[in-house]
Amino acid sequence: MRNLVIAILAVSFLFNCNSFSKEEKNRKLVLDFYKLALVDHKHREAAELYLSEDYKQHNPHAATGRKAFIDVFDEFFKILPNSSFEIKRSLADGDLVAVHVYMKPDPTHKGHAVVDIFRVEGDKVVEHWDVIQEIPENPKNENTMF
Repeated sequence: MRNLVIAILAVSFLFNCNSFSKEEKNRKLVLDFYKLALVDHKHREAAELYLSEDYKQHNPHAATGRKAFIDVFDEFFKILPNSSFEIKRSLADGDLVAVHVYMKPDPTHKGHAVVDIFRVEGDKVVEHWDVIQEIPENPKNENTMF
């Protein structure tokens, strides 16, 4: 009986470790993608390395697909070459990874709080959702958005 309990605990431990490492792998993949694409402004390279060809976009202002991502950020960085993205935190839950980001269109702008949610399949980002909130000039409280 004792051996059975030890075996069950070992299998449970291995399953939990495997799940954890898969989530951490997904989180690392998304953070590597985000840093290269947006922080370092190397969106073309990042798209080729990390996005699936049929990358599904849920932002209603952007088309779907890897090429559409490249086109959007070609234009974005052309219009806003001094934009910055600062990753504040990230969370992983299974195949989903959320990134909380401070985005500034230029150094003088108060910026936006952004939450990007990515779905990972295998070793590629396959889906994306986002929520973007402008940082107000006169907030009603002293708490930051980060």
